[in-house]
Amino acid sequence: MATLDELKKDLLADGVIDAAEVAKLKEVLYADGVIDKEEADFLFELNDAVSGKENAPEWSEFFTQAICDFLLKDEDSPGEIDADEEAWLIAKVNNDGQVDEAEKALLKAIKAQAKSFPAGLEALL
Repeated sequence: MATLDELKKDLLADGVIDAAEVAKLKEVLYADGVIDKEEADFLFELNDAVSGKENAPEWSEFFTQAICDFLLKDEDSPGEIDADEEAWLIAKVNNDGQVDEAEKALLKAIKAQAKSFPAGLEALL
């Protein structure tokens, strides 16, 4: 299987993520049924690289679902955003200096699904 770095290079060759690439990402990242921290970091790297481009609508949907799964289906704080997750998410969203459309969709989805929504995340919306 390709490493995440190899996959990123392939995906970003044309600078956008299309529907076939989203399907490939789903297959690779959900192979074990779980999104781990390395994979979540990888998804934010991809999103920062393609932000503002003409990506397939499936990209934003997949990005949102995968990061929600990472944050809300974890063993430590299922259904909740704990302090470490909040700090991680704020850093990831602020990494490129903007809150793009995919990140806004993600924050809105977390707000809708989580038992509570931390103030630090609210400030990003």
